[in-house]
Amino acid sequence: MTYRIETPGDPHALAAKIASDQSTGTFVALAQETESLKARATARVLDVRDLPEQDYPSIPQEVCSGRPFRRAEAVIEFPFDAVGTDLAALMTIALGGVYSIKGFSGIRVVGMKLPDAFAEAYPGPQFAIAGSRKLTGVYRRPIIGSIVKPALGLLPEQTAELVRELVQAGVDFIKDDEKLASPPYSSLEARVRAIMPIILDHEQRTGKKVMYAFGISDADPEEMQRKHDIVAAAGGNAAVININSVGFGGFLYLRKRSRLVLHAHRNGWDILTRHPGLGMDFSVYQQFWRLLGVDQFQINGIGAKYWEPDESFVRSFNDLAQPIFADNDRPLPVVCSGQWGGQAPETWRRTGRTLDLMYLCGGGLVSHPGGPASGVLAVQQAWQAAVAGVSLEDYAKDHPELAQSLVKFGGRREKVLKEAPGSVAGPEENYNGVR
Repeated sequence: MTYRIETPGDPHALAAKIASDQSTGTFVALAQETESLKARATARVLDVRDLPEQDYPSIPQEVCSGRPFRRAEAVIEFPFDAVGTDLAALMTIALGGVYSIKGFSGIRVVGMKLPDAFAEAYPGPQFAIAGSRKLTGVYRRPIIGSIVKPALGLLPEQTAELVRELVQAGVDFIKDDEKLASPPYSSLEARVRAIMPIILDHEQRTGKKVMYAFGISDADPEEMQRKHDIVAAAGGNAAVININSVGFGGFLYLRKRSRLVLHAHRNGWDILTRHPGLGMDFSVYQQFWRLLGVDQFQINGIGAKYWEPDESFVRSFNDLAQPIFADNDRPLPVVCSGQWGGQAPETWRRTGRTLDLMYLCGGGLVSHPGGPASGVLAVQQAWQAAVAGVSLEDYAKDHPELAQSLVKFGGRREKVLKEAPGSVAGPEENYNGVR
């Protein structure tokens, strides 16, 4: 584990205290803490690298001496015999207890390297990138997705009408908003009854099965499994899981029994990471959920509507792109939050020009001036332009749906409207000519 320590005292001493307190030590010497016991279970400080000092503490201090706060990165090894492969034990020993130690003005976990035994102990993704592509039939381009909006308040039949329009427009993926559970006005059962016939009828007529991810999160793992079974029995193939709300145990219970693609929403993650001197990096956090079996992982995007800066999104994307143990443990990155197509060129450039992603748009698609169908076309057109290396303004000259998006969401009226056509074009073919 790698910790970024901040303290008015000695970071080297605090690194030693982490190793001691989070393994065999306590506040007094113990007769039973023998050398043989230490050899079996004591954590070891492998390295401490000093970092530049800072003037202000991450955690407000009752007494400040006026001296700069010292910072360092400490690498600490925990014995496998003391932790095993239990992720709950790992969280308790190597992460959870660390934050309670006195002396820190800031502490953040910034790195984690696990032994190979963890790969054998957990199922990992069932579908991931390859399975998501196979089920949607989308290759050589991003999977284009949308979110049902408004997030709350729609009746099942109203949701179904929006789904019908999106399906007919050629979208690849649709999901319930993470805030939608199973309220009385739109229970999961009622939504499944209203939506799945549309999905299956479209598949029967066209051969394309749009992936719809129903929200099935529940504090009770057995109830969550019951909801899973409702979706699967109706021919569904995906579910939205609020991973922080259901926890490690709830998610693993579901994953071991799941027949659905598990689409992870990480709401609540911001509590753990938003302060740069506290919490943990996404590079650490995401490893837990990938081992447990997340197939698709939402991570915000370029120009997100939330607080997360672009650089943080790019790091998160790169974290998911790297195998933990094997290539098939890489989930599908889901680029989202305030996306409308205008961010496609920079997303393409800054993620290494990969097409292995889902591009998920909510309001930026369903609120298109021409309606949701035009919103789907506009997003497809934006990605076509990005991959071809053509500016969005130039591509919009022959693609009116994209031109309308640039005006509404990008504030580019003067640059676009004078040269964009007024008619509405038909659906574009994908980048490889395959619909």
